[in-house]
Amino acid sequence: MERGTAYGVGVGPGDPELMTLKAARVIRACRVVAVPVADVHGRAEDSLAYLIAAAAVPELADKRVVALPSPMVRDRSAIEAAHLANARMIEAHLDEGIDVACLVLGDPSIYCTFGYVREVLASDGYEVSMVSGVPSFCAAAARLGMSLVEGDEPLCVVPVRRGRSLKLCAESGTYVLMKAGPCLREAKERLAEAGLEASAVERCGMEGERVWRGADSIPDEADYLTLVIAHWRTVARGRACEEQPPDLL
Repeated sequence: MERGTAYGVGVGPGDPELMTLKAARVIRACRVVAVPVADVHGRAEDSLAYLIAAAAVPELADKRVVALPSPMVRDRSAIEAAHLANARMIEAHLDEGIDVACLVLGDPSIYCTFGYVREVLASDGYEVSMVSGVPSFCAAAARLGMSLVEGDEPLCVVPVRRGRSLKLCAESGTYVLMKAGPCLREAKERLAEAGLEASAVERCGMEGERVWRGADSIPDEADYLTLVIAHWRTVARGRACEEQPPDLL
């Protein structure tokens, strides 16, 4: 029997209208849909990725849905065990010749748990395909009505964690701080010290969305799905490149 194909399907940042036509087509075509959940007791139908996809693809309600527990812990062995177990659940369907759509928030190539599962599937000889989705930082920039970068400016995308220090790698361009909600106070302080102007979007495109333009308006804490976009001020762009860039976070 020919094996099925696993698809990592990006469902975008939150607004169902930002799902791509290809993502909708692949979900409709797959008999099984796999969805990441926070723990072993989580329901796939309650997950954000499922709710986004279901709003754009009503046929999802008729699919066989598989929950993929993805615990948010620091224990590397526990995380790897979860990735392996999730891959094995997907492989059980692939071995029956069934294609599986694995739903992913945003894009499957950016800080995505599916990337680790994909490595296991690929190493086990299964066919895996990725369907791009709109990244959260692109949606947030559009919501703010700004360009992320222009000309030859660099773009640096960073996941924020407490206690992690980051060196600014350039004195031009833009920094995107992802998953920054719990660390906003520290992030604002470091960005101000570095001479960057910041804006933020919480739950972009979803219920409860909030937008802040300017660091002074950003609260000290917000939802986990909060993203900060920081640009160098004009005065900072003119500083000598040989100056030591400050720590960020």
